Amino acid sequence: MDYNKLAELLFPDIQKTPADYEALYPPRENAEHGACITRLGPSPTGFIHLGNLYGAFVDERLAHQSKASDGTGGTFFLRIEDTDDKRYVEGAVETIINSLGFFDIKFDEGAALDGHDSGNYGPYYQSQRGPIYQAFVKELIRKGQAYPCFLTEDDLAAIRQEQEANKETTGIYGKYAEKSRNLSYEEIESNIAAGKPYVIRLKSSDTSTANPDSKVSYEDHDGVTYISIVDGIRGKVAMPANDQDVVILKANGIPTYHFAHVIDDHLMHTTHVVRGEEWLMSLPIHVELFEKLGFELPVYCHTAVLMKIDDETGNKRKLSKRKDPELSLDYYRKEGYHPKAVKEYLLTILNSNYEEWRAEHPDADIDEFQFTTDKMSSAGALFDLNKLMDISKDVLLGIPAEELAAFMLNWAQEFKPQAAPLLENQEYLSKILDLGRHDKKPRKDLIHAKQIFDFISYFYDEYFTIEERIPEQVSDEDAREILTRYLETYDHSDDQSEWFEKIRTITADLGYAVKPKDYKKHPEEYKGSVAHVSTVIRIAVMGRSQSPDVWAIQQILGEERVRSRISQLIG
Repeated sequence: MDYNKLAELLFPDIQKTPADYEALYPPRENAEHGACITRLGPSPTGFIHLGNLYGAFVDERLAHQSKASDGTGGTFFLRIEDTDDKRYVEGAVETIINSLGFFDIKFDEGAALDGHDSGNYGPYYQSQRGPIYQAFVKELIRKGQAYPCFLTEDDLAAIRQEQEANKETTGIYGKYAEKSRNLSYEEIESNIAAGKPYVIRLKSSDTSTANPDSKVSYEDHDGVTYISIVDGIRGKVAMPANDQDVVILKANGIPTYHFAHVIDDHLMHTTHVVRGEEWLMSLPIHVELFEKLGFELPVYCHTAVLMKIDDETGNKRKLSKRKDPELSLDYYRKEGYHPKAVKEYLLTILNSNYEEWRAEHPDADIDEFQFTTDKMSSAGALFDLNKLMDISKDVLLGIPAEELAAFMLNWAQEFKPQAAPLLENQEYLSKILDLGRHDKKPRKDLIHAKQIFDFISYFYDEYFTIEERIPEQVSDEDAREILTRYLETYDHSDDQSEWFEKIRTITADLGYAVKPKDYKKHPEEYKGSVAHVSTVIRIAVMGRSQSPDVWAIQQILGEERVRSRISQLIG
C-alpha cells in the first residue's frame, strides 16, 4: 500500500502538516520553566454540574498555585468540546461561563462570552479546529497507523451479535478489523467513488511505536500487554493496553473526543489533565494515541466520583442528575449559597489535610492553602449537604455585613425579583444581617440567601405575618393586657436593661414568674413565666416565637413599625 497516495486520496484539501501546527502553537515559556498548564473542557450540553466545579477547582488551584522557575504562574484555560453537535444546547456556553464565574473560577485564556477567544492557542472551540485534526489524521494515514473503514451500521450490528454470542469483547479488533485493514488502494478508491461513507480508525498495535521518551511502561502478562503510568492522584495505574481500532474521525469529518483532546492538549501544551474516574477505562486508548503521535503524555489526574449517603438505604451512592438537585450548579445559585462557602466546602473533600489547616489558620485566605493532588482521595468523595450548610454558617460569619447585603441583593434580582426593591436599602439590610454577629457567642444561623431572606423577612412589612400562636400559658385576655401595657410603657430610647425591666414589671403585675426557674419549680403558683410574656411581645413584633434579641430587632425596625404591629394585634 502506498500510504502517501492514500493520504492524498482521503485528504486532498489538507495542505498543512503537523509540523506547521507545531510551529503555530510553540511551547509555552511558563510550562518550560515548570508551571502547570490546565484546562477545563466541558461539552455544551446545557447542564453544568458539581463535578465540573469540582474539576475546575482542581485545575484552577494547580495552575494558579504553581510557579515557574522564572517566577511566572501557570495557565488555566477554557476549551469548549463541542464536536458532538447532537448534544449541543443553545446558550450552554454562556451557562458554563456564568455558572463558573459565579463561583469565582477565573480562566486565563480560552472561550469567552463575547465570542472572541482570548489567548494564543485557539480556536478554543473544537468545532472550529477541524483542519487541525484532519492534518494529524492524514499524518497517521501516511504512516500506516490509521485507515478508512467502510463498515455499515448493519455490519457493525452483525459483528456485535457474533461477539456477544461468543461471549467476546465487543468492538473492532483482531479478526474483526482485518477486512477493513486489508482493503487495497483500489478497493478504497472504488468505495469512495461509489459514495460509500467511511470513518477513520486507529490501527492499534498495543506497543509504543513513536515516542522514545515515553512516560509509559509496557509489560507482558500471560501474553497480554499491560501499560502503566503514574496518575497525579492515584499513583501508578496499570491496565491492559488498547487493542481496539477505535474511530478517530467520524464520517462527517469531525473527530471523536478520544482524538480531539489528544491533539488539543498537545498543541495547547496542557501539562495536567483533570477528569473523572469514569475516563480511566479510556486511558489505554489515549495513551496509545499520544504514543503513536509522538507526543509527551500529560499528567492525568483522575478524580474520585462524588458520592452521597442515600436517604432511603443509608448506603453510599453516586450523585444522580435525576435524584439529586444538588448535583446541578444551578441549585447553589438558586438557593443562594455564597461562592466562598461552596469553595471552602469543596476543599474539605478535595484535600484530606484542609480541615486541619483551616483549624490552624481560621482567618487565613483560602488561597493561602497549598493544594496538592497527592492529598486527594482516589475512593469516592462523599458529598454532604448538611456539612456544606455548617461550613456556610462559619464562612458567612466572616463576611462583612455590607458585602453580604450586596450578595443578597444580587441574588434577589435574579431569583426573587419581587423582593429585590426592598433589599435596595442596603444600610437597613446590613443592620439586619449584622444582628448578633459581634456578640461573645456570635450568631451562626445564616446559611444561604434563600434561607436568609425567609429568616429575616419579618423586617419587611410586605412579608410580615403572624406565623405562630401565643403560648398556651397565656390567655387571650392576658395577651391583650400584656401588649397594651407594653405599648403604654414603650420608650424606643430605652437601653436594653431599662427595656427588660419594664417587661419584668408587667410579668409580675399579671401573675407570671419573673424568673423562669421559679415557674419551673412551682408551676401551681404562677400563670407562666417572663419567657411566656416575652414570647407574646416577640410574636406581635416578629410574628415568630424564636428570633434574635427582641430589643435589638426593635432598634432596627424603628418605633413606628413596632407600635403599628403591636396595635394591629391588639385590634
